[in-house]
Amino acid sequence: MKLIFAGTPEFAAQALSAIVAAGHEVALVLTQPDRPAGRGMTLQPSAVKKVALEHGIEVFQPLTLKNEEAQAKIAAVGAEVMVVAAYGLILPQAVLDLPRFGCINIHASLLPRWRGAAPIQRALLAGDAATGVCIMQMEAGLDTGPVLLRGEFPIAASDTTATLHDRLAALGAQLVVEALGKLPLPAAPQPTEGVTYAHKIEKAEAAIDWTRSATELDRHIRAFNPFPGAQAQFGGQTVKLWQAAPVAGKGECGAVLAVDRQQIVIACGDGALAVSELQKAGGKRLPVQQFLAGHPLKVGDRFDMPA
Repeated sequence: MKLIFAGTPEFAAQALSAIVAAGHEVALVLTQPDRPAGRGMTLQPSAVKKVALEHGIEVFQPLTLKNEEAQAKIAAVGAEVMVVAAYGLILPQAVLDLPRFGCINIHASLLPRWRGAAPIQRALLAGDAATGVCIMQMEAGLDTGPVLLRGEFPIAASDTTATLHDRLAALGAQLVVEALGKLPLPAAPQPTEGVTYAHKIEKAEAAIDWTRSATELDRHIRAFNPFPGAQAQFGGQTVKLWQAAPVAGKGECGAVLAVDRQQIVIACGDGALAVSELQKAGGKRLPVQQFLAGHPLKVGDRFDMPA
């Protein structure tokens, strides 16, 4: 198939690689403009742009798709379909209508649950038992279009946003190649019940509230790994918690109940959290034994409560 691909991060780059490998003709790639990154804040291409350049595919990086110039460039390709994955720009109706088979989106949730920007984190925070990918026919609404294909798998007790991202990216790449080989596919309208929205993750949400249950805080830590990292406060200093597990325990919320070489047990609103990997501001992620060597904690110490 002759197609246009629109996407930006690594999640989308895996799909683009799979589409190219399957033998489809990707005539044009749309991706976000290069952004400053790293210590030197030099302009960096997106993960999708890197894949496109490796394969000699033309890259187009407009600031918007709402103007006639951008739309004319897309129309000139004469693509049969446009594949969209975590692109970051709104596609106006004029663009949605251009390809013969329209635009199809790779969305990392079991629609209609978790429409929107942060479905992986929201599924973890909510304690969902399963997640997956939907290949969806795009329309003007936010992730409201009918579903062409879907795949799902259980969320493990150890899963983080990072591990789920990688499994969902692989599943999305597999499903979109399957969908492209079968177009046109029957489209199943999304049910009107069970709709939830995965609002964008804000850094302020990463703050740990020790009055919440250990089960909730375990999910919180896993949902904010790798970004932005679940943040606790100790003595007015930020400490990121990267790995933990709920355990039995009772005490004043935020109080250190036990310390050994493997874990620091901290009291929560219900139960306790055994933390095994931490990071002080400006430092590295460390297992407890190494962390304690530079930042001694003892039973009876207490993490700060959120303001």
